[in-house]
This record gives sequence, structure tokens and C-alpha cells, in this order.
Amino acid sequence: MSSAESQTLRVATFNVSMEATNYVANGEQVTGNELFTHLASGSHPQIMNIAAIIQQVRPDILLLNEFDYTSNDELGVKAFIKNYLNVPQQGGKVIDYPYFYTAPVNTGMDSGLDLDKDGIASGKGGDAFGFGLYPGQYGMVLLSRYPIETKQIRTFQHFLWANMPHNLMLGIKDQQGRSWYSEEAQNILRLSSKSHWDVPIDVAGNTIHILASHPTPPVFDGPEDRNGKRNHDEIRFWTDYVSGDQQAEYIYDDAGYKGGLVGKHFVVLGDLNASAVEGDGIASGIANLLSHTRVNADYVPTSQGAGLHSPKNPYAASHTAEWRMRADYVLPSRNLAILNGGVFWPTSNDPQFYLVKNRIASSDHRMVWLDIVFENRK
Repeated sequence: MSSAESQTLRVATFNVSMEATNYVANGEQVTGNELFTHLASGSHPQIMNIAAIIQQVRPDILLLNEFDYTSNDELGVKAFIKNYLNVPQQGGKVIDYPYFYTAPVNTGMDSGLDLDKDGIASGKGGDAFGFGLYPGQYGMVLLSRYPIETKQIRTFQHFLWANMPHNLMLGIKDQQGRSWYSEEAQNILRLSSKSHWDVPIDVAGNTIHILASHPTPPVFDGPEDRNGKRNHDEIRFWTDYVSGDQQAEYIYDDAGYKGGLVGKHFVVLGDLNASAVEGDGIASGIANLLSHTRVNADYVPTSQGAGLHSPKNPYAASHTAEWRMRADYVLPSRNLAILNGGVFWPTSNDPQFYLVKNRIASSDHRMVWLDIVFENRK
């Protein structure tokens, strides 16, 4: 193909459960290095199955959620590519990603404060900015067959929740009706539980912005719903970001540059831990993103496996997690046409069912993908 306008691009997201607690027995203490030991071996069954799924679906651009972060790419993403993706898995065909991006996340990073108000510091001085037993847990990796425009990447790891106008943090109250977060906490608490990334990729001369994140689950809290409200605002960030103009003027990135998206084409990608019709989250966060005029949410990826997993649920076919909800999204901009899509969820009588049988086999999430094509329209 000679141009992006005529080229089909497969974009996918996959929460791969490749974090240390997945590699230790229940109750066993984690070090945070477990994943990297198994990446070096090239022989861990769960990681081999993850690689087999990737080799089967073959995305051009793929976001991996819950891939533990390390600043040493040789131990992390490069080892995964070399020892798993570049090796045939279960009769699959090898796949290579010459370009990748990963960066620090807020999980496991000590805030110095007791943010959950349980009187117990999870780190040396306090709770983490995002839940994690060690820095880098539940990290993110972006893989690409196309060049990443590294100098134009924007990250929002340090963006403060309090700097979002009309945020829901100020409405979080304790049982006495007082603000849950002290003024000291409000001055340091970051919006992103992991991070928000804008990663531009050059596809045959056209730039597509991958807007990657993994908002906190809207559970594991109390009646104050601090995680639910944070999940809502983490998703709302992208709604504001793609809106531009006044709606995005409050946003600043980690380099200090202000404003929203600069570019025509984008895909919001990741495990957003939210559904507009199910679950415990505040539905308006994801609903507003799905209904945004710049977002093409018309095509809902489905699978027969998901439908059979919860046969009495009218939304079952669109589920992306074995705990029965649509949580993972590939949401392109309106000027990207959707040709096809799906969720990798084989039925129980499919020969490949063993790849998704349970979290031990691969993950409690499924890969979601769309085939898109650039169009010359606004």
C-alpha cells in the first residue's frame, strides 16, 4: 500500500496480567522482579500463551496493560519481544515490533501520606499515588510496527487531580462530611493511577495519536467512592483532551506544555475499567467519551465466547473481561473508518480455548482489536 488512506491498520489493547503477583503463590511476598525473571527464560506458560494470542491476532499497534515497568528495556519489553514474540508459540507465526514505548507509572510510588485513611502506610512513608505493592506494578507498554514520533510524545503522569476544573475529588467526603483528602493531599495527589500517554505514530506519512491509559478500578474503597470518582475523572481527561479549545486549556503535560490534542487522528486505548451500562463505576465518565462528537464508538467489538460466558446477560457479547463487563476499549476518532473488529475469546469447544481458560492461562481480560483506515475527512 502506498499511503495511509488505503492501508488497513489493526489497533488493539490487551490487559495481560503480567505483574508480579501473578507469578507467586497466594500469600507469598513479591519482590517486583518476578516478571523479568520469566521474560528472560522464554518458557513461562502464561507469557507463552499471551504471545500466542498476539501472534494470532497480529495487531499493528498494541497497548499492553499490567506489564510491570522497568527502566531497563533489555529486561522488560525487549526480552518479551525477543524471547516470546520472536519465537513461534503454539504453532503460531512469529511477530516483531521494531518500535515500542514505555515509561514510569504512579502505581507503587510512595506519596508520603495516608491517602486511604486506614492509618496504615503501604509504602515507607505513606500510600502510593496509584495502588501497587512496588513501583511500576501494573505498568503499560505500547508496541508498534510503525515508527513512533518520540519527540512529540506527551505524558501526564504528574498532572494533579485538583487542577482538573469541576473534578470529583472535592466531593469525596468521610463519614463526618469532611473532605476525604486533606489540603496537603490535594496539593500532591495525581489524577492518573498509572499514567496518561499521548504517543504519536507515523503510519505511511499520517500521524495517529495513541491515547493510552489504565484508570483505577472503581471499587476497593468505601461509601466515599474515592476510586469510582477517580476512575470517572481519569476517563473524563480524554474527553476534555480531544475536545480542544477551552475544554482542554487546563491540561498540562509532564514537560509543562499546555492544552489538548494537537492532531487529527487518534485512538483512545486501554483498560478503562468502566461500562456505560454495567458495573460499579460512575457511568457518565465513559458514556460521555463514547458519545463525544470526535469519537467513533459506533462499532462495538464482540465475541461468541463472551456471549456464551454469560448467556442471560444482554450485554454479554461485548464483554472483554471474564468478570463479565466491557472494560477494554479501542475508540478511534471519527475520521478513522472502522472496517472490522473483535474480542479474542474462543468458545469452550474451540481448540484455542485453553489460551483464555482462566487468568492462570493468560489473563482475566481479552484482547480487543479494530481494523481501521484513514479517511480524508474531518
